[in-house]
Amino acid sequence: MQDSLFENTASYEPLASRLRPTSLHDYIGQEHLLAEDKALRKVIESGQLHSMIFWGPPGVGKTTLAKLLANYAEAEFLALSAVMDGVKEIRACIEQAKYFQQQGKTSLLFVDEVHRFNKSQQDAFLPFVENGTVIFIGATTENPSFELNSALLSRARVYKLRGLGEAVLQALIESVFTRDSVLKPHNLMIDADAALFLARVSDGDARRALNLVEMAADLALAENHNTIPMSLVQEIAQESVRQFDKGGDIFYEQISALHKSVRGSSPDGALYWYARMLDGGCDPLYIIRRVVRMASEDIGNADPRGLQVAMDAWQAFERLGSPEGELAIAQAIAYLACAAKSNAVYNAYNQVTELVRHAASHEVPVHLRNAPTSLMKEQGYGEQYRYAHDEEHAYAAGESYLPESIKDQVFYKPVARGLEVKIKSKLDYLAELDRHSPNKRYRS
Repeated sequence: MQDSLFENTASYEPLASRLRPTSLHDYIGQEHLLAEDKALRKVIESGQLHSMIFWGPPGVGKTTLAKLLANYAEAEFLALSAVMDGVKEIRACIEQAKYFQQQGKTSLLFVDEVHRFNKSQQDAFLPFVENGTVIFIGATTENPSFELNSALLSRARVYKLRGLGEAVLQALIESVFTRDSVLKPHNLMIDADAALFLARVSDGDARRALNLVEMAADLALAENHNTIPMSLVQEIAQESVRQFDKGGDIFYEQISALHKSVRGSSPDGALYWYARMLDGGCDPLYIIRRVVRMASEDIGNADPRGLQVAMDAWQAFERLGSPEGELAIAQAIAYLACAAKSNAVYNAYNQVTELVRHAASHEVPVHLRNAPTSLMKEQGYGEQYRYAHDEEHAYAAGESYLPESIKDQVFYKPVARGLEVKIKSKLDYLAELDRHSPNKRYRS
């Protein structure tokens, strides 16, 4: 029997730590931020840093990126964890930073899970960010807009990090056995299918992937395997998969099944997948965030109450906690599954977003511009604007609120279901008034 990787526990260092990149060249993922032509990469390579917030799921490289920032800027790396540390530790880090500042050195203060600090703790950083004592780097898995003070947000730029793709994780897993100094001497390999399986169950989390690989390697050595097979990684991953899925299916397949059950008007299916996810240990707050999305994407204006029901369920869960609050989420899921469906707003929003992203930047028509100064009035801003409330039916028939070059575009097309039946009827009526109006804004 070969030795275990974990026998010398006194000097043990996890695989994820051993393989932590020391340069941007070795850093994987986040090409949208760190490709050669991206601004953040240029900032890092120049060493001219600013305060930042890294927002993204676990295991995507937030801590690693912060350490790389410190390396490239030749700055002292100071770290806090909002889970473990409090005001005392914050003060100690600031004192260290002041000392380094006196020595002519820059300090980078990295705060992991920064959203877990309360308002007063977050405020404690502000003076030292402003006076340059520290470059502040916060890491959070939660939306900074909701979890961080506006004062702190205004002093830092937010960068959104993404979960790593399966192909990226599979390549990382397969490279471990030739890159890691501990594993390399054992001449281990891993089946491609097994590597892909681990990439999938890791759900975009590189640290989780490497932890699973290390456990699989240790078990393979103990059983005298030269190659890590699928059966072994399935055994290792069983409890990890169970974290999100007791039955063994991959987590993202379950949330997809829940979403599609709601869209397909199946309250039974939706509640079943909801219960499966809870049973597997999924955070109910994750689920209700997705449910709110469903209310806008799939129910929309066919039943606008759906969004309010979802938001009320979110609030109820936050007040009651688990398990009492989980029933409120179940109520919202069942309501949305039974509600009239429309993706008209979703489609319209996507169409407009695509147009804005790729079309020319049309100027605001002069009649829609505000004219708070005499110069603007002289330029004709706001002239010929028709105040809808003064018109018949409180509607300025023939008026246009789009740039002339796209005046005939129709983005929002209500469906003939739920409340959108009435919305469609009204928009059709207003369109008829436009067609017969003698006051058309743009003449063909």
